[in-house]
Amino acid sequence: MMGMKKVSRYVVLLLVMALFVQVPSISLAAKGAASAKASGNGVLHYDVVVIGSELQGVLLAKSARDQGLNVLILDPRSKPGGELIQGQMIVLDEPNDNKGRSLVQGALKPLYADYKAGNVRKLASFEKFYQNLIQGIPLKSGITIESVKTQGEGSKKTLKSLTYKNRLGNPFTVEAEYWVENTDFNALTGKLGESRIPGMESIYDGQKPDYMAATYMLNFKNVNWSKLHQAVLEDYPLTNVRKKYGANTYVDWNFAAGFSNITYNYKPQDKLFMLRGLNATYQKDGDVVINALLVYDVDPSDPKSVENAVSKAKKEAPYILTFMQKNIPGFEKAKLGELPEYLYIRDFNRYETKYVLDYPDLMSSRMFWDNVTIGGYAVDLQATRAVTKGIGYGKPDRYGIPLRSFMLKSYDNVLVAGKNVGATIKAYGSARIVPTTALAGQTIGIILGRELKQGRRLDELTQADFKRIHQYLEKDYKIVVSK
Repeated sequence: MMGMKKVSRYVVLLLVMALFVQVPSISLAAKGAASAKASGNGVLHYDVVVIGSELQGVLLAKSARDQGLNVLILDPRSKPGGELIQGQMIVLDEPNDNKGRSLVQGALKPLYADYKAGNVRKLASFEKFYQNLIQGIPLKSGITIESVKTQGEGSKKTLKSLTYKNRLGNPFTVEAEYWVENTDFNALTGKLGESRIPGMESIYDGQKPDYMAATYMLNFKNVNWSKLHQAVLEDYPLTNVRKKYGANTYVDWNFAAGFSNITYNYKPQDKLFMLRGLNATYQKDGDVVINALLVYDVDPSDPKSVENAVSKAKKEAPYILTFMQKNIPGFEKAKLGELPEYLYIRDFNRYETKYVLDYPDLMSSRMFWDNVTIGGYAVDLQATRAVTKGIGYGKPDRYGIPLRSFMLKSYDNVLVAGKNVGATIKAYGSARIVPTTALAGQTIGIILGRELKQGRRLDELTQADFKRIHQYLEKDYKIVVSK
């Protein structure tokens, strides 16, 4: 019996130690991928460490992992998913060239096909897609970055290591060949001393940082979509529809937009909000998700600002429901669905990259020798308190975005993912669209995996290298970013 007690105490001790000792998790799905290497003093060394779990950086991590690199995701959020899952931003915008051809490529292409076909519309389907992406990648949620260690000066700096605390408050230090900023609140880049690229304030010569409004996504149940569709059909031709409901009003069996003549009459309970024209997706079974409730004055880098906005939006939602019931056909018996716990934040604090994409690049259809993605969405700058209804600056044809726009200016090993892309505010109005930056994430992950194994670092790649890279991207992955 005494021996059994000793064994039991030993098992308990092991369980307690497991709470405090970080061990990278590797699932069977990641079989064949490299494991982190110990570099002394308990410090683990990775090929790539991604900070944050937004979709675009996760695609980068997965691509690098699939190429055999050892990868770690450190997520400051309490659980993974970012704007796609926690923010429930599941209304998908699609970039097209000026001939109407879709520019969606890579891992998101089948998702978009299923979305347009109506097979993927509800949050559970997007959660399944996202979980498949992160399967097998070590991911630590609820971390806090404590400090970073850099080497070098001026424009030739290297990020050597990062110390963070886990959700229990225990410190860990990791090293990496490459680091990726993948949060919407500059968790990493905000600590590295680079210059912020001016945001919406540059449109009107403002003196303080300003951001495009965030959105609080709204879910409705018991919507009679057929009635909405029929009501608009009865007002045809389209000129009459738009005279009655507002510019760009449109309804088919899957999507609805416009109705600004109605929504702009909504008087919010809090001046933080504006109900703009609808951008709605019918999810079947009477369920509808709408991207329409703009939230002003949200500073993405301030957690209290975001929390305050979410709290107030939840209180505003029942008033919007009542307004929709009274004013939008088909919503008479609607009810609120599950409300998000987070915002769709469309405008980040972005920091200077080795090349900052500019508006003339877009409108001249410029292609770069180091293209990693292709864009083509309209230049869409959403409202702020100072720019109350947003501004459009035209629709570019297809254009390229170079790898250099995803490489932090003064560092040789810090990448930015997703809407952290280096772009002036007008260029950002188009480049920020998820399929564009998601393709960049996937492409960069592939390039990292294939080039690092050959001893070639990203800042050493030449035009000749990219001719070769563009060839294998097209041949092996059906990704075309060179034209």
